[in-house]
Amino acid sequence: MKTKNILKSLVLFLFCIVKTSAQEVLTVEDAVKIALENNYEIKIASNNLNIDKTNVSTGNAGMLPKVTASLADNNNIQNSSQTRQDGTVTSLDNAKSNSLNYGVGLDWTVFDGFKMFAKLDQLKELQKLGEAQLKLTLITKISDVNATYFDLVQQQQQLAALDTTIVISNQRLDLAQNRFIIGKASKLEVLNAQVDLNTDKVALLRQKELYKNTKILLNQILARDSKTDFKVVDAIVVDSKLLLPQLSTLAEKQNPQLEAQIINKRVSELQLKQIKAARYPTVNVNTGYNFSESHSSLGFTSQASARGLNYGFKASLNLFDGLSQNRNEKIAQFEIENSKIAIEQQSLALNSQLAISYQTYLTNLELIDLEEKNEAIAKQNLNITLDKFRIGTITTLEFRTAQLNYINAKVRNSNAQFQAKLSEIALKELAGSLTF
Repeated sequence: MKTKNILKSLVLFLFCIVKTSAQEVLTVEDAVKIALENNYEIKIASNNLNIDKTNVSTGNAGMLPKVTASLADNNNIQNSSQTRQDGTVTSLDNAKSNSLNYGVGLDWTVFDGFKMFAKLDQLKELQKLGEAQLKLTLITKISDVNATYFDLVQQQQQLAALDTTIVISNQRLDLAQNRFIIGKASKLEVLNAQVDLNTDKVALLRQKELYKNTKILLNQILARDSKTDFKVVDAIVVDSKLLLPQLSTLAEKQNPQLEAQIINKRVSELQLKQIKAARYPTVNVNTGYNFSESHSSLGFTSQASARGLNYGFKASLNLFDGLSQNRNEKIAQFEIENSKIAIEQQSLALNSQLAISYQTYLTNLELIDLEEKNEAIAKQNLNITLDKFRIGTITTLEFRTAQLNYINAKVRNSNAQFQAKLSEIALKELAGSLTF
Protein backbone atom coordinates (compact mmCIF):
# COMPACT_ATOMS: atom_id res chain seq x y z
CA MET A 1 0.00 0.00 0.00
CA LYS A 2 2.84 2.34 0.89
CA THR A 3 4.59 1.51 -2.41
CA LYS A 4 1.40 2.22 -4.35
CA ASN A 5 1.07 5.64 -2.69
CA ILE A 6 4.68 6.46 -3.54
CA LEU A 7 4.07 5.53 -7.18
CA LYS A 8 0.96 7.71 -7.30
CA SER A 9 2.89 10.61 -5.86
CA LEU A 10 5.69 10.08 -8.38
CA VAL A 11 3.25 10.01 -11.32
CA LEU A 12 1.54 13.17 -10.05
CA PHE A 13 4.90 14.89 -9.65
CA LEU A 14 5.97 13.97 -13.18
CA PHE A 15 2.63 15.16 -14.54
CA CYS A 16 3.09 18.51 -12.85
CA ILE A 17 6.60 18.80 -14.31
CA VAL A 18 5.35 18.06 -17.83
CA LYS A 19 2.48 20.52 -17.48
CA THR A 20 4.76 23.25 -16.16
CA SER A 21 7.37 22.74 -18.88
CA ALA A 22 4.68 22.81 -21.57
CA GLN A 23 3.52 26.20 -20.38
CA GLU A 24 5.06 29.05 -22.33
CA VAL A 25 6.95 31.69 -20.35
CA LEU A 26 5.94 34.87 -22.16
CA THR A 27 8.06 37.99 -21.69
CA VAL A 28 6.68 41.44 -22.41
CA GLU A 29 9.12 41.78 -25.32
CA ASP A 30 7.82 38.56 -26.86
CA ALA A 31 4.23 39.74 -26.34
CA VAL A 32 4.96 43.00 -28.15
CA LYS A 33 6.64 41.12 -31.00
CA ILE A 34 3.63 38.82 -31.41
CA ALA A 35 1.24 41.77 -31.37
CA LEU A 36 3.24 43.58 -34.06
CA GLU A 37 3.03 40.50 -36.27
CA ASN A 38 -0.58 39.46 -35.62
CA ASN A 39 -2.72 42.34 -34.37
CA TYR A 40 -5.55 43.08 -36.79
CA GLU A 41 -5.65 46.84 -36.25
CA ILE A 42 -1.92 47.06 -36.96
CA LYS A 43 -2.39 45.07 -40.16
CA ILE A 44 -5.19 47.37 -41.31
CA ALA A 45 -3.15 50.50 -40.52
CA SER A 46 -0.18 49.00 -42.38
CA ASN A 47 -2.33 48.32 -45.44
CA ASN A 48 -3.69 51.87 -45.32
CA LEU A 49 -0.10 53.15 -45.34
CA ASN A 50 0.64 50.97 -48.37
CA ILE A 51 -2.34 52.59 -50.10
CA ASP A 52 -0.92 56.04 -49.33
CA LYS A 53 2.49 54.99 -50.66
CA THR A 54 0.94 53.66 -53.86
CA ASN A 55 -0.87 56.95 -54.39
CA VAL A 56 2.41 58.90 -54.41
CA SER A 57 3.17 58.98 -58.14
CA THR A 58 3.63 61.57 -60.86
CA GLY A 59 0.80 59.96 -62.79
CA ASN A 60 -1.63 60.34 -59.90
CA ALA A 61 -0.58 63.99 -59.59
CA GLY A 62 -1.47 64.59 -63.26
CA MET A 63 2.07 65.10 -64.58
CA LEU A 64 2.07 62.35 -67.19
CA PRO A 65 0.28 62.29 -70.53
CA LYS A 66 -2.71 60.09 -71.29
CA VAL A 67 -2.38 57.78 -74.28
CA THR A 68 -5.46 56.06 -75.64
CA ALA A 69 -6.03 53.62 -78.46
CA SER A 70 -9.38 53.66 -80.20
CA LEU A 71 -11.18 51.38 -82.65
CA ALA A 72 -14.60 51.95 -84.21
CA ASP A 73 -16.27 49.74 -86.80
CA ASN A 74 -19.71 50.76 -88.10
CA ASN A 75 -21.82 48.72 -90.57
CA ASN A 76 -25.15 49.55 -92.22
CA ILE A 77 -27.66 47.65 -94.40
CA GLN A 78 -30.28 49.97 -95.93
CA ASN A 79 -32.66 50.28 -98.82
CA SER A 80 -31.16 53.35 -100.52
CA SER A 81 -32.36 55.63 -103.34
CA GLN A 82 -30.37 58.51 -104.90
CA THR A 83 -31.56 61.11 -107.48
CA ARG A 84 -28.79 62.84 -109.37
CA GLN A 85 -28.78 66.33 -110.86
CA ASP A 86 -29.56 65.00 -114.31
CA GLY A 87 -32.67 63.26 -112.98
CA THR A 88 -31.18 59.80 -113.00
CA VAL A 89 -32.48 57.71 -110.11
CA THR A 90 -30.36 55.00 -108.60
CA SER A 91 -31.72 52.67 -105.97
CA LEU A 92 -30.53 49.53 -104.28
CA ASP A 93 -32.15 47.30 -101.71
CA ASN A 94 -30.03 45.99 -98.85
CA ALA A 95 -27.21 48.38 -99.73
CA LYS A 96 -24.26 47.71 -97.48
CA SER A 97 -21.84 50.31 -96.13
CA ASN A 98 -19.20 50.21 -93.44
CA SER A 99 -16.54 52.45 -91.94
CA LEU A 100 -13.50 51.49 -89.88
CA ASN A 101 -11.53 53.98 -87.77
CA TYR A 102 -8.64 53.21 -85.47
CA GLY A 103 -5.61 54.99 -84.10
CA VAL A 104 -3.61 56.18 -81.10
CA GLY A 105 -3.98 59.57 -79.43
CA LEU A 106 -2.02 61.46 -76.76
CA ASP A 107 -3.33 64.21 -74.52
CA TRP A 108 -1.00 66.00 -72.09
CA THR A 109 -1.58 68.88 -69.70
CA VAL A 110 1.77 70.65 -69.82
CA PHE A 111 0.81 73.55 -67.57
CA ASP A 112 -1.96 73.94 -64.98
CA GLY A 113 -0.70 76.75 -62.79
CA PHE A 114 1.67 74.41 -60.91
CA LYS A 115 -1.32 72.48 -59.52
CA MET A 116 0.25 69.13 -60.40
CA PHE A 117 3.38 69.89 -58.36
CA ALA A 118 1.31 70.90 -55.32
CA LYS A 119 -0.75 67.73 -55.78
CA LEU A 120 2.38 65.55 -55.75
CA ASP A 121 3.64 67.27 -52.59
CA GLN A 122 0.22 66.76 -51.01
CA LEU A 123 0.31 63.04 -51.80
CA LYS A 124 3.71 62.83 -50.10
CA GLU A 125 2.33 64.58 -47.04
CA LEU A 126 -0.62 62.19 -46.97
CA GLN A 127 1.87 59.33 -46.95
CA LYS A 128 3.54 60.94 -43.92
CA LEU A 129 0.12 61.23 -42.32
CA GLY A 130 -0.41 57.51 -42.91
CA GLU A 131 2.94 56.82 -41.27
CA ALA A 132 1.91 58.91 -38.26
CA GLN A 133 -1.41 57.05 -38.02
CA LEU A 134 0.38 53.70 -38.22
CA LYS A 135 2.78 54.85 -35.51
CA LEU A 136 -0.17 55.89 -33.33
CA THR A 137 -1.77 52.47 -33.82
CA LEU A 138 1.52 50.74 -32.99
CA ILE A 139 2.10 52.79 -29.84
CA THR A 140 -1.51 52.35 -28.69
CA LYS A 141 -1.38 48.59 -29.16
CA ILE A 142 2.03 48.30 -27.49
CA SER A 143 0.65 50.30 -24.57
CA ASP A 144 -2.34 47.93 -24.37
CA VAL A 145 -0.03 44.90 -24.45
CA ASN A 146 2.19 46.32 -21.69
CA ALA A 147 -0.73 47.34 -19.49
CA THR A 148 -2.49 43.97 -19.84
CA TYR A 149 0.76 42.05 -19.41
CA PHE A 150 1.73 43.78 -16.17
CA ASP A 151 -1.84 43.49 -14.95
CA LEU A 152 -1.30 39.73 -15.25
CA VAL A 153 1.96 40.03 -13.32
CA GLN A 154 0.14 41.90 -10.57
CA GLN A 155 -2.64 39.31 -10.48
CA GLN A 156 -0.06 36.54 -10.38
CA GLN A 157 1.50 38.20 -7.34
CA GLN A 158 -1.90 38.47 -5.71
CA LEU A 159 -2.50 34.77 -6.39
CA ALA A 160 0.76 34.02 -4.59
CA ALA A 161 -0.36 36.22 -1.67
CA LEU A 162 -3.70 34.41 -1.46
CA ASP A 163 -1.91 31.05 -1.59
CA THR A 164 0.14 32.24 1.37
CA THR A 165 -2.91 33.25 3.36
CA ILE A 166 -4.52 29.85 2.74
CA VAL A 167 -1.39 28.14 4.07
CA ILE A 168 -1.59 30.33 7.16
CA SER A 169 -5.32 29.71 7.54
CA ASN A 170 -4.72 25.94 7.31
CA GLN A 171 -2.09 26.21 10.03
CA ARG A 172 -4.53 28.18 12.17
CA LEU A 173 -7.25 25.56 11.62
CA ASP A 174 -4.86 22.74 12.56
CA LEU A 175 -3.82 24.59 15.70
CA ALA A 176 -7.42 25.29 16.63
CA GLN A 177 -8.38 21.63 16.14
CA ASN A 178 -5.41 20.43 18.20
CA ARG A 179 -6.23 22.87 20.97
CA PHE A 180 -9.86 21.79 20.88
CA ILE A 181 -8.83 18.13 21.14
CA ILE A 182 -6.72 18.75 24.23
CA GLY A 183 -9.41 21.00 25.74
CA LYS A 184 -7.63 24.35 25.47
CA ALA A 185 -10.05 25.88 22.94
CA SER A 186 -13.74 25.84 22.23
CA LYS A 187 -15.52 24.48 19.19
CA LEU A 188 -16.29 28.09 18.26
CA GLU A 189 -12.60 28.77 17.63
CA VAL A 190 -12.43 25.80 15.24
CA LEU A 191 -15.55 26.95 13.39
CA ASN A 192 -14.24 30.50 13.06
CA ALA A 193 -10.96 29.17 11.65
CA GLN A 194 -12.87 27.02 9.15
CA VAL A 195 -15.06 29.95 8.07
CA ASP A 196 -12.01 32.18 7.54
CA LEU A 197 -10.27 29.42 5.56
CA ASN A 198 -13.32 29.06 3.31
CA THR A 199 -13.44 32.83 2.86
CA ASP A 200 -9.81 32.80 1.74
CA LYS A 201 -10.54 29.97 -0.69
CA VAL A 202 -13.42 31.96 -2.21
CA ALA A 203 -11.11 34.96 -2.67
CA LEU A 204 -8.53 32.69 -4.33
CA LEU A 205 -11.12 31.27 -6.74
CA ARG A 206 -12.26 34.77 -7.70
CA GLN A 207 -8.69 35.84 -8.29
CA LYS A 208 -8.02 32.76 -10.44
CA GLU A 209 -11.10 33.57 -12.51
CA LEU A 210 -9.90 37.15 -13.06
CA TYR A 211 -6.41 35.91 -13.91
CA LYS A 212 -7.69 33.47 -16.54
CA ASN A 213 -9.99 36.08 -18.09
CA THR A 214 -7.12 38.57 -18.33
CA LYS A 215 -4.99 35.93 -20.08
CA ILE A 216 -7.78 35.49 -22.63
CA LEU A 217 -7.85 39.27 -23.13
CA LEU A 218 -4.09 39.39 -23.73
CA ASN A 219 -4.35 36.53 -26.23
CA GLN A 220 -7.06 38.51 -28.01
CA ILE A 221 -4.79 41.58 -28.24
CA LEU A 222 -2.02 39.33 -29.56
CA ALA A 223 -4.52 37.95 -32.12
CA ARG A 224 -3.88 34.32 -31.27
CA ASP A 225 -5.92 31.43 -29.94
CA SER A 226 -7.62 32.48 -26.71
CA LYS A 227 -6.84 29.04 -25.24
CA THR A 228 -3.07 29.51 -25.61
CA ASP A 229 -1.61 28.98 -22.16
CA PHE A 230 1.41 30.86 -20.87
CA LYS A 231 3.08 32.24 -17.79
CA VAL A 232 4.32 35.78 -17.16
CA VAL A 233 7.37 36.97 -15.25
CA ASP A 234 7.18 37.32 -11.47
CA ALA A 235 8.31 40.91 -10.95
CA ILE A 236 7.38 44.38 -12.17
CA VAL A 237 10.40 46.58 -12.87
CA VAL A 238 9.56 50.30 -12.96
CA ASP A 239 11.79 52.84 -14.69
CA SER A 240 12.26 55.41 -11.92
CA LYS A 241 14.51 57.79 -13.89
CA LEU A 242 12.01 59.49 -16.19
CA LEU A 243 12.30 63.31 -16.29
CA LEU A 244 9.53 65.64 -17.39
CA PRO A 245 11.68 68.05 -19.50
CA GLN A 246 13.10 65.17 -21.52
CA LEU A 247 9.64 63.66 -21.99
CA SER A 248 8.26 67.02 -23.17
CA THR A 249 11.08 67.39 -25.71
CA LEU A 250 10.48 63.88 -27.04
CA ALA A 251 6.72 64.47 -27.22
CA GLU A 252 7.18 67.60 -29.37
CA LYS A 253 9.20 65.56 -31.86
CA GLN A 254 7.66 62.09 -31.67
CA ASN A 255 4.07 62.24 -30.46
CA PRO A 256 2.09 60.86 -33.44
CA GLN A 257 -1.07 62.86 -32.68
CA LEU A 258 0.81 66.16 -32.65
CA GLU A 259 2.75 65.05 -35.71
CA ALA A 260 -0.52 64.31 -37.52
CA GLN A 261 -1.86 67.80 -36.79
CA ILE A 262 1.32 69.39 -38.17
CA ILE A 263 1.03 67.29 -41.33
CA ASN A 264 -2.66 68.26 -41.68
CA LYS A 265 -1.62 71.92 -41.69
CA ARG A 266 0.83 71.25 -44.50
CA VAL A 267 -1.86 69.37 -46.44
CA SER A 268 -4.21 72.36 -46.08
CA GLU A 269 -1.51 74.72 -47.35
CA LEU A 270 -0.94 72.55 -50.41
CA GLN A 271 -4.69 72.40 -51.00
CA LEU A 272 -4.72 76.20 -51.14
CA LYS A 273 -1.92 76.10 -53.73
CA GLN A 274 -3.99 73.78 -55.90
CA ILE A 275 -7.00 76.09 -55.67
CA LYS A 276 -4.91 79.16 -56.56
CA ALA A 277 -3.63 77.33 -59.65
CA ALA A 278 -7.03 77.96 -61.24
CA ARG A 279 -6.02 81.63 -61.67
CA TYR A 280 -3.42 80.58 -64.25
CA PRO A 281 -4.11 79.31 -67.78
CA THR A 282 -4.24 75.61 -68.50
CA VAL A 283 -2.34 74.39 -71.57
CA ASN A 284 -2.94 71.00 -73.18
CA VAL A 285 -1.18 69.48 -76.16
CA ASN A 286 -2.54 66.60 -78.16
CA THR A 287 -1.44 64.45 -81.03
CA GLY A 288 -2.40 61.20 -82.65
CA TYR A 289 -2.09 58.92 -85.61
CA ASN A 290 -5.34 57.64 -87.10
CA PHE A 291 -6.45 55.23 -89.79
CA SER A 292 -9.84 55.30 -91.50
CA GLU A 293 -11.42 53.15 -94.19
CA SER A 294 -14.96 53.08 -95.61
CA HIS A 295 -16.93 51.02 -98.16
CA SER A 296 -20.32 51.77 -99.71
CA SER A 297 -22.48 49.77 -102.13
CA LEU A 298 -24.20 52.89 -103.47
CA GLY A 299 -22.93 56.39 -104.14
CA PHE A 300 -20.21 58.25 -105.93
CA THR A 301 -17.46 56.75 -103.82
CA SER A 302 -17.46 53.02 -103.25
CA GLN A 303 -14.28 52.93 -101.19
CA ALA A 304 -12.16 55.49 -99.30
CA SER A 305 -9.23 55.29 -96.91
CA ALA A 306 -7.02 57.78 -95.05
CA ARG A 307 -4.21 57.72 -92.53
CA GLY A 308 -2.09 60.40 -90.98
CA LEU A 309 -0.91 62.46 -88.02
CA ASN A 310 -2.90 65.10 -86.18
CA TYR A 311 -1.64 67.47 -83.53
CA GLY A 312 -2.62 70.65 -81.77
CA PHE A 313 -2.88 72.42 -78.45
CA LYS A 314 -5.56 73.98 -76.31
CA ALA A 315 -5.30 76.80 -73.79
CA SER A 316 -8.00 77.98 -71.41
CA LEU A 317 -8.22 80.64 -68.72
CA ASN A 318 -10.98 81.17 -66.22
CA LEU A 319 -12.12 84.78 -66.55
CA PHE A 320 -15.18 84.72 -64.32
CA ASP A 321 -16.86 81.87 -62.44
CA GLY A 322 -19.35 83.66 -60.26
CA LEU A 323 -16.67 84.47 -57.64
CA SER A 324 -16.27 80.77 -56.85
CA GLN A 325 -12.49 81.12 -57.02
CA ASN A 326 -12.42 83.78 -54.28
CA ARG A 327 -14.81 81.77 -52.15
CA ASN A 328 -12.76 78.57 -52.50
CA GLU A 329 -9.55 80.39 -51.59
CA LYS A 330 -11.15 81.93 -48.47
CA ILE A 331 -12.43 78.52 -47.36
CA ALA A 332 -8.95 77.05 -47.84
CA GLN A 333 -7.48 79.87 -45.74
CA PHE A 334 -9.94 79.08 -42.97
CA GLU A 335 -8.91 75.42 -43.16
CA ILE A 336 -5.29 76.47 -42.63
CA GLU A 337 -6.29 78.61 -39.64
CA ASN A 338 -8.22 75.66 -38.18
CA SER A 339 -5.18 73.41 -38.60
CA LYS A 340 -3.02 75.96 -36.75
CA ILE A 341 -5.54 76.07 -33.92
CA ALA A 342 -5.63 72.26 -33.84
CA ILE A 343 -1.83 72.17 -33.46
CA GLU A 344 -1.96 74.61 -30.54
CA GLN A 345 -4.82 72.68 -28.95
CA GLN A 346 -3.05 69.34 -29.32
CA SER A 347 0.20 70.77 -27.97
CA LEU A 348 -1.53 72.23 -24.91
CA ALA A 349 -3.44 68.99 -24.26
CA LEU A 350 -0.24 66.97 -24.67
CA ASN A 351 1.71 69.11 -22.19
CA SER A 352 -1.18 68.97 -19.71
CA GLN A 353 -1.42 65.18 -19.99
CA LEU A 354 2.32 64.87 -19.52
CA ALA A 355 2.28 67.08 -16.41
CA ILE A 356 -0.65 65.19 -14.86
CA SER A 357 0.78 61.76 -15.71
CA TYR A 358 4.21 62.72 -14.42
CA GLN A 359 2.80 63.85 -11.08
CA THR A 360 0.92 60.57 -10.80
CA TYR A 361 4.15 58.77 -11.71
CA LEU A 362 6.08 60.50 -8.89
CA THR A 363 3.32 59.72 -6.39
CA ASN A 364 3.30 56.06 -7.38
CA LEU A 365 7.08 55.84 -6.96
CA GLU A 366 6.72 57.14 -3.40
CA LEU A 367 3.90 54.67 -2.77
CA ILE A 368 6.15 51.78 -3.84
CA ASP A 369 8.69 52.65 -1.14
CA LEU A 370 5.97 53.10 1.46
CA GLU A 371 4.13 49.88 0.62
CA GLU A 372 7.38 47.86 0.60
CA LYS A 373 8.03 49.06 4.16
CA ASN A 374 4.44 48.33 5.17
CA GLU A 375 4.70 44.78 3.81
CA ALA A 376 7.93 44.16 5.72
CA ILE A 377 6.36 45.46 8.95
CA ALA A 378 3.16 43.46 8.40
CA LYS A 379 5.19 40.28 7.80
CA GLN A 380 7.17 40.78 10.99
CA ASN A 381 3.95 41.44 12.89
CA LEU A 382 2.37 38.27 11.46
CA ASN A 383 5.36 36.13 12.47
CA ILE A 384 5.18 37.44 16.03
CA THR A 385 1.41 36.98 16.13
CA LEU A 386 1.69 33.42 14.80
CA ASP A 387 4.18 32.51 17.51
CA LYS A 388 1.90 33.96 20.17
CA PHE A 389 -1.10 32.19 18.70
CA ARG A 390 0.72 28.85 18.88
CA ILE A 391 1.27 29.29 22.61
CA GLY A 392 -2.25 30.66 23.11
CA THR A 393 -1.45 34.17 24.36
CA ILE A 394 -3.61 36.03 21.79
CA THR A 395 -7.13 35.61 20.50
CA THR A 396 -8.12 34.30 17.09
CA LEU A 397 -9.46 37.75 16.22
CA GLU A 398 -6.06 39.32 16.80
CA PHE A 399 -4.42 36.61 14.72
CA ARG A 400 -6.91 37.07 11.86
CA THR A 401 -6.34 40.83 11.95
CA ALA A 402 -2.57 40.37 11.64
CA GLN A 403 -3.07 37.86 8.85
CA LEU A 404 -5.33 40.18 6.87
CA ASN A 405 -3.00 43.13 7.45
CA TYR A 406 -0.13 41.16 5.93
CA ILE A 407 -2.12 39.99 2.90
CA ASN A 408 -3.53 43.46 2.30
CA ALA A 409 -0.03 44.93 2.56
CA LYS A 410 1.24 42.46 -0.07
CA VAL A 411 -1.68 43.27 -2.36
CA ARG A 412 -1.20 47.04 -1.92
CA ASN A 413 2.50 46.71 -2.62
CA SER A 414 1.81 44.75 -5.79
CA ASN A 415 -0.84 47.27 -6.85
CA ALA A 416 1.52 50.19 -6.17
CA GLN A 417 4.12 48.66 -8.47
CA PHE A 418 1.48 48.03 -11.13
CA GLN A 419 0.13 51.59 -10.93
CA ALA A 420 3.66 52.98 -11.18
CA LYS A 421 4.26 50.82 -14.24
CA LEU A 422 1.03 52.09 -15.81
CA SER A 423 2.23 55.66 -15.18
CA GLU A 424 5.55 54.85 -16.85
CA ILE A 425 3.77 53.33 -19.86
CA ALA A 426 1.44 56.34 -20.16
CA LEU A 427 4.36 58.80 -20.09
CA LYS A 428 6.29 56.88 -22.74
CA GLU A 429 3.17 56.60 -24.86
CA LEU A 430 2.65 60.37 -24.75
CA ALA A 431 6.32 60.94 -25.54
CA GLY A 432 6.14 58.48 -28.45
CA SER A 433 9.06 56.54 -27.01
CA LEU A 434 7.51 53.12 -26.44
CA THR A 435 9.94 50.75 -28.14
CA PHE A 436 8.77 48.54 -30.99
